[in-house]
Amino acid sequence: MKKVLSSLLVASAALLLVGCGSSSNKTESSTSTSKTTASSSEVASGASQKQEFTDPKELKDSYDVIIVGAGGAGMSAAIQAKEAGANPVIFEKMPVVGGNTTKSSGGMNASETKFQKEQGIQDSNDTFFNDTLKGGGGTNDKELLRYFVDHSADAIDWLDSMGITLNNISYSGGASVKRIHRPADGSAVGGYLVKGLTKNVLDRKIPVFLNADVTKINEKDGKVSGVTVQIQGEKKKNISSKAVVVTTGGFGGNEKMIVKYRPDLKGYVSTNAKGSTGDGIKMIEKLGGQLVAMDQIQVHPTVVQKDGMLVSETVRGEGGILVNQQGKRFFNELETRDKVSAAISALPEKYAYIVFDDALASRAKQIDFYKSKGVVVEGKTIEELAKKIKVPADTLKQTIDTWNQDVANKKDPEFGRSTAMDYDLTKAPYYAIQIAPGIHHTMGGVKINTNTEVINTKGEVIPGLYAAGEVTGGLHGNNRIGGNAVADIVIFGRQAGNQSAAYVQK
Repeated sequence: MKKVLSSLLVASAALLLVGCGSSSNKTESSTSTSKTTASSSEVASGASQKQEFTDPKELKDSYDVIIVGAGGAGMSAAIQAKEAGANPVIFEKMPVVGGNTTKSSGGMNASETKFQKEQGIQDSNDTFFNDTLKGGGGTNDKELLRYFVDHSADAIDWLDSMGITLNNISYSGGASVKRIHRPADGSAVGGYLVKGLTKNVLDRKIPVFLNADVTKINEKDGKVSGVTVQIQGEKKKNISSKAVVVTTGGFGGNEKMIVKYRPDLKGYVSTNAKGSTGDGIKMIEKLGGQLVAMDQIQVHPTVVQKDGMLVSETVRGEGGILVNQQGKRFFNELETRDKVSAAISALPEKYAYIVFDDALASRAKQIDFYKSKGVVVEGKTIEELAKKIKVPADTLKQTIDTWNQDVANKKDPEFGRSTAMDYDLTKAPYYAIQIAPGIHHTMGGVKINTNTEVINTKGEVIPGLYAAGEVTGGLHGNNRIGGNAVADIVIFGRQAGNQSAAYVQK
């Protein structure tokens, strides 16, 4: 990949889709120091802090484990591999770390966690399993799903042990109990997670090369032998290793691939990072890796159409409602994403509004970011808000009054909503954000087993090749539950680090 002077644009694109915060992301090569510096997108804190990444001059010819991609899955894998005694390296093609993880604004699902128990939340791994299986239409890879739910609480503990504490628990679409774990202040999980993982990677002195484009995974005698990488546009080099972990994310930012598998989604806005172009999937496919469910592409219901900014499910999970241009609710806001998206698309206007009050805005810190981007319409009263978004004031007031009564009764007779009914909408001012569906997550990808080993088209393991995160397919079935992507990258990222380290130490 060429040296990228447009990294500021990349960073800006990332920040458009996260909850809040800002940073200036720029990669510099310095001859006077032994490091390349870049600032990470630190959404949770809203701060910008320079991070030290590895100078290309320090590149070695060989590493125990090569990790391709510096998102949440890649950094989790690197930390775990290092803890298991291996010598890992991370190659990231973009000028900043984080990838799609940076854009996650909801939280991380987990069951039977210590934080749930502390807060008196009754949950179980079996309930989590069943919720996810139901959300995925029963098409989930059940072995992956079983491993996933059974290791979710441990992943929360692991993050907490590194100073990444997710103890603010709420509802997300498709969950029957409070299960989505967020930072204590309710801010976006993505930037907070990336900041914490980056710190832990650097504290362990794991080399991270930015602008490092891996173009090929190499094999020798039927086993993975390393990768071919081009760093900052220089000459391509072959770097050897006994194991390669691919954590390059999905292909939601590659319109050509989207249209190949789902021509009906042509022209949809995407919430994805520019680096989410399916590179890892294509490289693994060339090695004979098996691909599964490539046509399963999730459309998120609440996306600002002008720039692809995702409005977090947290807003609905904290009690926000969806109304149409007539000022009426039209669906259960906390149904699964595919169903909510379909309901919005079925409206004559093809869009809807998320409506909420000032109390919700104080609970969901992402709102501050949306306000800063000018997408939040504010009214001192319900009537003023209705006038600004051009819906009938009497109807909108009746809708909100009815909702408030439903919250008091803990029952939604019209649409059957049974979760996230803890808060009414009574504190002025009132707000609305216009949204419509957009491409968000690619559920299909590389087939793996519970050891994160990549499976080829013959159903056999490709020795030395591992994958984790959105680059893989099968876990989520035909619809991903909100909060499961972050859980996926941490749980299976850790597993990939452990398994690759064990493989190279045989």
